[in-house]
Amino acid sequence: MALMAKARVERIGQGVTGACIVLVALLVVTLVAMVAGRGIATFTADGIDLGSFLAGTTWNPHQDDASGMPTVGALPMITGSFSVTLLSTLFALPIAFGSAIFVVEVAPRFGRKVFQPLVELLVGIPSVVYGLIGLTVIVAAVRGAADAMGQTITGFGIFSSAIVLAVMILPTITSLSIDALAAVPQEYREGSYALGCTRWQTIWNVVLKSAAPSLMTAVILGMTRAFGEALAVQMVIGNAIQMPSGLFTPASTLTSVLTMGMGNEAMGTVYNDVLWSLALLLMAMSLVFILIIHLIGRKGAAKRG
Repeated sequence: MALMAKARVERIGQGVTGACIVLVALLVVTLVAMVAGRGIATFTADGIDLGSFLAGTTWNPHQDDASGMPTVGALPMITGSFSVTLLSTLFALPIAFGSAIFVVEVAPRFGRKVFQPLVELLVGIPSVVYGLIGLTVIVAAVRGAADAMGQTITGFGIFSSAIVLAVMILPTITSLSIDALAAVPQEYREGSYALGCTRWQTIWNVVLKSAAPSLMTAVILGMTRAFGEALAVQMVIGNAIQMPSGLFTPASTLTSVLTMGMGNEAMGTVYNDVLWSLALLLMAMSLVFILIIHLIGRKGAAKRG
């Protein structure tokens, strides 16, 4: 009887967990199919050329171009999204890696008990709070610095957005980098010390190189977070749908245009379909980032044997 009851519990457990897997898979497939179906309608049903959509520099869906089609060049938003993502990653990386080295290699007791919990608190702060701080502090500081140098700018733009996003992705990259460095076997460090290497030689030549695949995963995850951020960026980038002419001029991103336009257009219109195409492009880039993470993980696993 006991064996039969145990087998029944096992079957129930397998059924419940299997149902959870099927549900998650169904949600993912449904989400991808829905966004893809609505996004592709721009090119299949509305007749908009894919090349002009990706390479066009003018965005005005309510106005027709010379060929009689809506003017929907998405290149300014694509450029803005990648510019903000790359610049914020460059700002965050030195701080994140330096903090991770401090926590794991320099002062592990203080780092684990005090510093790491403080950094992780940043994850729980809502995006709107970051946006408000960026709007009232970062934008004003950039405008004030430009005024002091005799330049007149609004303070909105890619630079201000990159600073806000750098703070937002900092805890993600830092926490994952800490885990990556901590996962390096202690024997590697001891072997380096036995050969006469100093602490910093060991960190640079042994620890960082051993943790490189995991560190790259942390960077890609941080970039994914930055690429998909909407509200905070919308509040500080200026939301000007134009090709960025510099880091200090108002610009726009895929997410900022989506959040501003999706609620103002009726379902089934060309403008609504074009916004779904932007969402499809955003999802495709996120999937590319995820694919890169998997490739890096496989490469790292193969290198470790």
